Amino acid sequence: MTMEQALITGGSILGAAFAVGLASIGAGIGDGVVTGKFVEGISKKPESKSAMMINMLISVGLIESVPIIAVVIALVFVFANPFIK
Repeated sequence: MTMEQALITGGSILGAAFAVGLASIGAGIGDGVVTGKFVEGISKKPESKSAMMINMLISVGLIESVPIIAVVIALVFVFANPFIK
């Protein structure tokens, strides 16, 4: 492995870790906001709990897909790096 390949590999690993970390932090913040608004909505209008629950679960599922996609992209850049010859 040449020095150029080592630098590209190291940068890819650091970039992948950074991307997954930021995606996880963003998903955690998003989940907290959605759940907080759900609890706030239930406290204002308890009779519409079931409709809000469905919307909340769909929203949380969509928010949680972002870190999963980030992990897949990070794994591609670490193990199948297109920049290494």
